[in-house]
Amino acid sequence: MDRRSALRSGSPGVQPSRVQPSRVQPSRVQPSRRAFLAGTALALATAACGRSSPVGAASPAGATATMRIGAIPDQDPEVLQRLHGTVAESLSAALDLDVTYSPVTDYAAAVSLFRTGDLDLVWFGGLTGVQARLQAPGAQPIAQRDIDESFHSVFVVNAATGLAASDDLRPLAGLRFTYGSETSTSGRLMPAYFLQQAGVDPQGFPGGPGFSGSHDATIALVASGTYQAGVLNEQVWTSRSAEGSVDPAVVQYARTPGYHDYHWLLGPQAPPRFGGDVAERLTGYFTGLSADDPGDAAVLELFGAGSFVPARASDYDQIEEIGRSLGLVS
Repeated sequence: MDRRSALRSGSPGVQPSRVQPSRVQPSRVQPSRRAFLAGTALALATAACGRSSPVGAASPAGATATMRIGAIPDQDPEVLQRLHGTVAESLSAALDLDVTYSPVTDYAAAVSLFRTGDLDLVWFGGLTGVQARLQAPGAQPIAQRDIDESFHSVFVVNAATGLAASDDLRPLAGLRFTYGSETSTSGRLMPAYFLQQAGVDPQGFPGGPGFSGSHDATIALVASGTYQAGVLNEQVWTSRSAEGSVDPAVVQYARTPGYHDYHWLLGPQAPPRFGGDVAERLTGYFTGLSADDPGDAAVLELFGAGSFVPARASDYDQIEEIGRSLGLVS
């Protein structure tokens, strides 16, 4: 039995959940591996029309339960649609399940909807993953990218500050400064920790720190001069720089040490709905993605990853400890 057949072998044993209907009904995906491979290029080219469904859409009586995946909105919605719409297609084909991507409005909503069971599988950052796991006992980390074992943030400044790249974070203290989302691991939690370690009050910036809401927004606010400096996810910074979409007014100032970050988290309601082995099947799917397979390579490329590796709750012990010290985890 090959890996794909093994992943499909779990017995779903699902019951449709009763949730509030949405204005938009999710489209169904045919779980054919061949169809996914044939359609990957088209799916990538038509990202804005990719598979998604607002949270709360009810399944018709007697219909097969739908696995709803979500993600913290850390980038532009169009980017997230392309990324997670493609993941939904690939997961559906590999696991013989109906899978849909449900966009959310903010980080807190992702945690809340995971807690209530409206999202089954969510791509969280380190901090939101800890928050969600503590609020949903029985939640299981599934997988993280190879780059998430040692992730980094970058501090950026507007070139008008005259600051040259440095490992010394203290000059940032006198600048108007913005984080990303208030509960972002790479855009707030870990940068605040490293600022504190360098002797900079993470809340003591002139006028208080800003919160842009996303990594892309941080770049834009520093470029406009609204803030003189900010911090964001290194992967987003590298990707936007490679695309040539970063305003030349924004330059990298410093890079943080590494820490664990993004990961997939499975809700405790999922095994009863999709089979007791669903966590193992999902981990097998993600860790089995290969750059040699066209469909798999499309997923890995969108995630900016060489591979996925298993994730454990203990990987995020440092995140939890720092979150508690900063009052972001209770």
